[in-house]
Amino acid sequence: MITGSTDGKIMVRRCLVTFKPFRIFVVGIGFFSLCFLMTSLGGQFSAKRLGDSPFTIRAEVLGGVESRGVLRKISDMLEVILKRMDSLSKLDNTSTTDARRLDELSSAINRFQPAGLVERIQAIAQNVSNMAIRVEQILQNSMVQGRAVRDGTSGQCEVPRDPQFPECPGKVDWMRARWTSDPCYAFYGVDGSDCSFLIYLSEVEWFCPPLAWRNHSSPPTQHTQQTKAPKRQAAFRTDLSVLLDQVGTGKESLSFMKRRIRRLAQQWATAANRLDVKLEQRWRDQKKILVHVGFLTEESGDVFSPKVLKGGPLGEMVQWADILTALHVLGHNLKISMSVKELQGFLGVPPGRGSCPLTGPLPFDLIYTDYHGLQQMKQHMGLSLRKHKCHIRVIDTFGTEPAYNHEEYATLHGYRTNWGYWNLNARQYMTMFPHTPDNSFMGFVSEELNETEKRSIQQNKVNNMAVVYGKEASMWKQGKEGFLQILHRYMEVHGTVYYETQRPPEVPAFVKNHGLLPQHELQQLLRKAKLFIGFGFPYEGPAPLEAIANGCIFLQPKFQPPHSSLNHEFFRGKPTSREVSSQHPYAEQYIGRPHVMTVDYNNTSEFDSAIREIVRTKVEPYLPYEYTCEGMLERVHAYIQHQDFCTPEPSYLPANLSRPGSAGGNRITGPLFVPLPNSTAVGWASNVTAPSAWPPLSSLRLLVSQEGQSCVEACNLAGFICEPAHFRFINNKEALRGLEVQCEVVDSEINHILPAFSVVRRECGLQRDPLLFSCAGHSPKYRRLCPCRDFRRGQVALCRDCL
Repeated sequence: MITGSTDGKIMVRRCLVTFKPFRIFVVGIGFFSLCFLMTSLGGQFSAKRLGDSPFTIRAEVLGGVESRGVLRKISDMLEVILKRMDSLSKLDNTSTTDARRLDELSSAINRFQPAGLVERIQAIAQNVSNMAIRVEQILQNSMVQGRAVRDGTSGQCEVPRDPQFPECPGKVDWMRARWTSDPCYAFYGVDGSDCSFLIYLSEVEWFCPPLAWRNHSSPPTQHTQQTKAPKRQAAFRTDLSVLLDQVGTGKESLSFMKRRIRRLAQQWATAANRLDVKLEQRWRDQKKILVHVGFLTEESGDVFSPKVLKGGPLGEMVQWADILTALHVLGHNLKISMSVKELQGFLGVPPGRGSCPLTGPLPFDLIYTDYHGLQQMKQHMGLSLRKHKCHIRVIDTFGTEPAYNHEEYATLHGYRTNWGYWNLNARQYMTMFPHTPDNSFMGFVSEELNETEKRSIQQNKVNNMAVVYGKEASMWKQGKEGFLQILHRYMEVHGTVYYETQRPPEVPAFVKNHGLLPQHELQQLLRKAKLFIGFGFPYEGPAPLEAIANGCIFLQPKFQPPHSSLNHEFFRGKPTSREVSSQHPYAEQYIGRPHVMTVDYNNTSEFDSAIREIVRTKVEPYLPYEYTCEGMLERVHAYIQHQDFCTPEPSYLPANLSRPGSAGGNRITGPLFVPLPNSTAVGWASNVTAPSAWPPLSSLRLLVSQEGQSCVEACNLAGFICEPAHFRFINNKEALRGLEVQCEVVDSEINHILPAFSVVRRECGLQRDPLLFSCAGHSPKYRRLCPCRDFRRGQVALCRDCL
C-alpha cells in the first residue's frame, strides 16, 4: 500500500513536469508577481508625466516603505525558486531524485510571500524569464535522457574522472544547466544529453578526453601538439619601413604612433645590436603574432583619435607604438589589426558565423590586445576564445588582480567589476608600470640621451624655469592657485595647455602658455626647464619619465589617504585594490630623490621648502634601464621565449622530487627548503633537483608576511619582488615546515590570500585554485607565505638568471 502511494505521487510529479499545465503554472507565478507589484504600488505613478516610465522615476518611488517590502519579498521568492531550478536542470533518470528535487521546488513555491524592491523590477522580470528557460531545460533533459535509455547509449556517456582532464566533470555540470544559453551549442549537435555534452567538450573544446566509442582520431587540443611547420629562427630587424606600412593611415592616432616609431628608429636599431651581442646570437623561435588594438577600433567608439591634437591622453598610443616596434625588431611574424573586420580576416572567421567557435587551430602563436579587443574577440570568436585564451596577452594600464580575474570568485566575493573576470592566468595581463607583480610588466620606452646631449642639457639648464604637467585646461581648475603662487615666487612658470583661439581662462596670467607642442618642441622645452610639476592627474603617464630623462626634477603631490577604488571615482570599477600613494608611484618608489620629490601640496611650508631645495639641487638626466629600448627588447624577448600558459602547470609535492644522481623513485628525505645565509628567507635546497620552471627556482626567496600585509609589501621590504609563478612550488606542507610554521590543522580552500596561516588559531590553509594565487591579497587575521625572487639591476621584471 505504501509502495503504491509512493508510485502514485511520483506519477503526479512527473505529470507536473511533463505536461504544459506546469509551464502555465510557472508563467502564472511570474504574471501574478508583476500584477501584485503594480497593485501594491497603487497610484504612485499616476502623478508623473505621461511620457514617464516606472523605471525613470526611481527616486520618487523609493519613498514607499510598503512597496519596498512587497518587492523585496517577491524578489527573494524568485531567487529561491531559481536556485531550485538550477538543481532541477541537472535531473537524473531516477524517480527518487525527481521526487526529491520536485519537493524542493514545491517547498520554494510554498514559501512565497508577496514582497519586493522597486529598483529590482528589471531583475524580477529577468528571473521570471530565466525560470521559463530552466523549466524548458528540465523538460528537454527528461526527454533526451529517456531517449538515451531507449537507444542503449547512456552507459557509454558516464562523466570521466580523468586526472589529465580535471575540469571535465564541472564543465559537464555547467553544460547541463546552461547549454541553451548559446545557439552555437545546438549548432555543434548538443541536444541536452550527457553524450552530446561529452562529444562537444572533447571534440569541439578540450575539457574532456575523447570518447573511445567515437569513430575519430584524437582532436587537436590546447594540451596536445598540433602538426606545425618547422620552427623558424627570429632575426633582429633594424629596418622599420614594413612596420610603418602595416600600422596604416587614416587616423591621427596612427599618425602619432608612426611619428614616434620614426623618431626612435635609430635607438631601436642600436638596442637590437646590443641585445644580439648580450644573447650571444642564441636561437630564438620566431612567433606568429597578431596585434589587435581594440581601443582604436571604430567599434569601440575610438574616443582617443579625435583628441590627439587637442591635449588628449597619449600614454596608451605611446605604449602600443613601442610594443609594435619591439615585436617587429625582435624579428617576429607580425600582423596588425585596427578594426573588427581586419580581426575577423586574420582569425579566419567567415562573415555570418556569429559566435560559434573555430574548430581548426589558431593561426597565431600569440595575440596581443586590450580589454576592448578581448570583448570583440569574444563576440566574433565566441566559445573558441575559451579554447585559445592561453595564447592571449592583454595590455592593461592599471593592472588586474587575481581576485577580480576569477569570474566565479569575483562574483561571489564582491570583486566583480566591468573589467576583469576573464579567468586568464594573471600573468597574461601586461601593465605600463611594474606596480602589480601578479601581472607581467610590459612598459614602454623613453628617449635615451648620449653623453654629448647630457652635457649640453646640464650647461643650458635654466634654474628658475618650471613646466606644468597638464595639457587640458580642466586640469588647472580648483585648488591650484595657492601652490602655483608659491611656485611663481621662485620660478618662471610655463604651460603647454591646448587652446583653439584664445587663452584658457583657467590658466593664471603669470603662466607663459606655449599651447600644445609637437613632441620634439616639448623635448626642447624640458631640456631647458629645471622643474616638471604635476597636478595629481593624470596618473602614471609617460611624461614624468621623459622629463626626468631630460634632466628635470619631477615634483608631485602625495595622496593622503592613498587613492583607490574605495575612495576615488577614477579607480572605481577597475579590477584592482591597489592604493596609489602619489600621482606617479613608480617615480616615487623606483627613482626617488633627488630626481623625484613627493610632498603634501596642502602643507604650504612643506611645498615652499621643496621648491627652494629644487632650485639649489643639480641633477643629471636619468632614465631607468627598463625604460630604454634595450631594456624593453630584453624584457619582451624573455616573455615570448619563456612564458607558456598553454601547458598545464602541476603543483609540485615532495613525492615528485628526488636528489641529483638518485635512482628513479628515491624520494627525498631531507627538507625541501633551507635557510639562506644572512636572510630571514628560505630557498630551494641545493641538493634537491629543481623542476624546470621560468623564472628558475634559483631565484626563489620564501618569506612570511605580517598580519594584514600583502606579499607585494613583504617582498619589497626585503629587497625582492613577489613572483606569482613560484606559488605552485610553495603551496605545500614542506614550505610550512621550512618556515617552521606550527599547524594543528591544514586545509585546502579557495581564497586569494592562500597559502597562509593564522598564528592565534594555529590553522594553515593551502590554495585549491591556481588562478587565485595572488601577490596582492592580504588579511588582518593571516600571515601569508610569499614567493619572492631576486631581480636584475634596472630590470625588475626579470630575475638574475632569467635570460
